Amino acid sequence: MSANAIIVFVTAPSHSDAADIARTIVSERLAACVNLIPHIRSIFFWDDKVQDEQETLMIIKTTEDLFEPLRKRIIMTHPYSVPEIISVGIRDGNPEYLQWIYDTVVRK
Repeated sequence: MSANAIIVFVTAPSHSDAADIARTIVSERLAACVNLIPHIRSIFFWDDKVQDEQETLMIIKTTEDLFEPLRKRIIMTHPYSVPEIISVGIRDGNPEYLQWIYDTVVRK
């Protein structure tokens, strides 16, 4: 059952914003775990110019089945009008860890 584990990448404008979102999605069991990596530098094109900003990267572990409700919840709580929300499938990993992800987010 753990074969559908995914990682979701989300950036936030501050560590505080990322932590608030992480607490929300973990407490609602939309994610098993969120790693926060502060002080990443993002260079991107927005508002017709190149932007250069400090952000916090969220690495979210969840399942494919929960991606859509997770995406909707992040959009509701995120300060950006168009937040980065990118899903990547996990092809392989520690079976016990992948099972923990599934067991944590799937309500019995």
